[in-house]
Amino acid sequence: MDADYLLLIEDDEALREAFEVTLSMAEISFRSAASGEAAIDILATRPGCRAVISDIRLPGMSGLACLGVINRSWPGLPVVLMTAFADTKVAVEALKGGARDLLLKPFRPEQLVEVAKRYANSKQTFSGIEGAPVCVDPKSKLLIERAIRVAKTDATVLLLGESGTGKEVIASFIHKQSHRAKGPFVAINCAAIPATLLEATLFGYEKGAFTGANRPQPGKFEVAASGTIFLDEIGEMALDLQAKLLRILQERQVERVGSHESISLDVRIIAATNQNMPTRVSDGLFREDLYYRINVFPLHIAPLRERPDDILPLAEHFLLKYRGQMGQPEARLSERTIEVLRSLPWPGNARELENVIQRGLLLCNGRFIDPEDMSLDTTNDARQNIWPVSSRFAQVTNQVDHNDLEPKYESDSARRGRLLSEDKSRSGDTSSLPSNVKNLEREHILKILNSVNGHRKRAVNILGISERTLRYKLKQWREAGYRIP
Repeated sequence: MDADYLLLIEDDEALREAFEVTLSMAEISFRSAASGEAAIDILATRPGCRAVISDIRLPGMSGLACLGVINRSWPGLPVVLMTAFADTKVAVEALKGGARDLLLKPFRPEQLVEVAKRYANSKQTFSGIEGAPVCVDPKSKLLIERAIRVAKTDATVLLLGESGTGKEVIASFIHKQSHRAKGPFVAINCAAIPATLLEATLFGYEKGAFTGANRPQPGKFEVAASGTIFLDEIGEMALDLQAKLLRILQERQVERVGSHESISLDVRIIAATNQNMPTRVSDGLFREDLYYRINVFPLHIAPLRERPDDILPLAEHFLLKYRGQMGQPEARLSERTIEVLRSLPWPGNARELENVIQRGLLLCNGRFIDPEDMSLDTTNDARQNIWPVSSRFAQVTNQVDHNDLEPKYESDSARRGRLLSEDKSRSGDTSSLPSNVKNLEREHILKILNSVNGHRKRAVNILGISERTLRYKLKQWREAGYRIP
């Protein structure tokens, strides 16, 4: 078996030789190819590749096409794309296609070495299954192994874990690995819908069943036929609905509200909760018989603080997910940020980490995300509100021409001090700075809404939130007197 190596793909012979010299001087093991086809042959015949650095514009198979083949055949293998055509469309397409990074030509030799070492020396491992959640930590790997095993059956699964650990992600993965994968995956949060509406939402209703029921409506169980229904926060379900759910689990039939006809069901049920279910049962808040019905195959999802090896891979995953749509295609985590991320307790789990990465992308200088950009405390004490500094820093750095392909490197502290000094010399007014995270969130969401002329669906696609969440926030801000587009 070949030793670990980096695969370089560049059709320009002179440029390829220059890259080879750079990698050799940095003592990085590599192989090179002049085309995407030749690179695929190398990957197929020579195991041990740790990362691929490829030009986008290649003869025959393009870099983007090559990326697609690699993602399908070698899932998890990092691919970095190089391009001299650094327009937003190409960058977003590359990042959406699964590229881990972009190198914009011309770049300095040390930039190539830094990216090569970042990925070629990575110790990350992957499950090797397309669409698998991030699972680097041993606890996560064991969870995925068990999820794959139960996915092959129709057993009811109960996912247990704190809020934000990724229970819906695991539920979706189980569905995709099951024989029901071609059927629908229907998710519903039992705590987000009032009990008076949840019954009609789950079981459906007939015309005239209640005021406003102008036509018959199938419930979520019917919609999920031949597929999977995911009942999130099932521990919050009202007791009267628990009895009806128990009947469905026992008889595999459902009756719509206002009807006495039973409809046969062929659906797999996955439930989830962040509650202590035995305690809920003993307190009389959850039916014991229903608990044993849904607890056929329990899967506990460990909080992020108990699986530290997942923190950086998850951070990179969220960075890849959002940097294209936020217009920061070159953004990456600084070394200081990596150190801080490893040391934090993450009480909000993966959801908190996802929000932190988005925050950093909003305020970074376009190249490196520092702890200050994410409002992270570098002293390991209580986190401090440093948004005013970060926001002003972002306003300054956003004025930098990101097409400048010969950036000058300074230490993080020196660069920040210089930019802040320059900004103070231009204006001492800080009254327009957001005073806290909520203000920043409001400003960002309203800015996005203005940019899409108030179109709600386009806004939620950019923001990565649900329409319900957006409506709720806009209602609050409207009542507070803010002008809503």
